Amino acid sequence: MNFDTFLKSISKIEHIPLPGLDSQLKMSPKYRNELIEKQRTLRKHSRKAGVMALFYPNLENTTMLILILRKTYRGVHSAQVGFPGGKLEPEDPSLEYAALRETFEEVGVPIKDMKVLRALTDLYIPPSNFTVYPFLGVTLKTPQFLKQDDEVEDLIEVTLADFMNDDNVSSQMLMTSLEKEVEVPVFKLNGQTVWGATAMMLSEVKDLLKKVL
Repeated sequence: MNFDTFLKSISKIEHIPLPGLDSQLKMSPKYRNELIEKQRTLRKHSRKAGVMALFYPNLENTTMLILILRKTYRGVHSAQVGFPGGKLEPEDPSLEYAALRETFEEVGVPIKDMKVLRALTDLYIPPSNFTVYPFLGVTLKTPQFLKQDDEVEDLIEVTLADFMNDDNVSSQMLMTSLEKEVEVPVFKLNGQTVWGATAMMLSEVKDLLKKVL
């Protein structure tokens, strides 16, 4: 989709009710649903992070979404696809600012060039004990991405058309943080498998955009 058309279509998106948990659960492994009630107490003491679902025009003015492939490291999100973003630091005035700051640090888009359109539904991630607060944003310029080499393995530029295409949603057997292989819903984007918390948040972004595009 042409980015100018995209901007016109989402101009009223902040007034649309969020799809919320129902949308997130579409891309959730079945076992996760059973844990929601058990996690309410843990969530109260979780750390907080802000992430950004950032849309932008490429040089052909096609609407794109930026995702990142994280480095391989000793941690629960090693070598996984995610949004740019990170944990709330003491000096951050808000979770929205944390998402903007971390997006700048990880992919190089200046904070002043990004506009946050709205906050999305937060999501608790048990393996890392983080509650993640996603934000939907745009930048009107074609970014000159600069990845943070110590944290980001690769940048994944996804066209809006591919993201919205239901044919790119399937399921796959994957090893989870519970150290067992289970069938999980996945997005297949640019040859990458996107699952878990990122897929759950992407599901809400997709359902929200479906209401205006």
